Amino acid sequence: MPKIVDPEQRRRVVADAVHAVVARDGLQAATLSQVADEAGLAVGSVRHYFTDHEELMIFAVRELGRRVGERVWAHAERLLSDSDGSRADRRRRTEELLAEFLPLDDLRRDEMLLRHTFATAARTRPSLLIHAEALQSTLDELVQRTLQGAQATGGLPADLDVEVESVRLRALLDGLGLQAVLFPRRFPPDLLRQVLRRHLDSLVATPHRAAGL
Repeated sequence: MPKIVDPEQRRRVVADAVHAVVARDGLQAATLSQVADEAGLAVGSVRHYFTDHEELMIFAVRELGRRVGERVWAHAERLLSDSDGSRADRRRRTEELLAEFLPLDDLRRDEMLLRHTFATAARTRPSLLIHAEALQSTLDELVQRTLQGAQATGGLPADLDVEVESVRLRALLDGLGLQAVLFPRRFPPDLLRQVLRRHLDSLVATPHRAAGL
């Protein structure tokens, strides 16, 4: 009896292979043959699920966005839906949520590397641009909602410009992340956490503002 293959699952296996090749060898190495080898499939099998290389790349970007978004939003929903915890506990969980944007382990390092690689490629490949922008928008919204939630529960000053601070925080996270991916020995995880913590402290550092996030 022939084995039944779930097409969507197989497409995700191929996307895994794209991510692995791009993270290890760069986008230019993610040819159909190289991706097929990484996935343990024949090139013909990959072509069965993707009409061409462009469709494969688009799916890989979308799949990256889906995975990052699902994981981080699940984390965010737990934080944003819990208004009963202590201020110290909420501060700790806010830091942990925002740390999802930093390359503190192999998974998050590869995700950040892939996000930057695909975003850079989208500058000259319009078919990728809408999907790279969608991922960026998702993460932007998450940061803004996190700060809005902290403000609503009294952890941030009522007069804080959350929209501006969200942009500033995203710039910090992206900049730190990129530096850590490029120069991991200079930006170890403990330093990344320390910089994030110092930035959050700065949001409530002036005398008329409540201590803690």
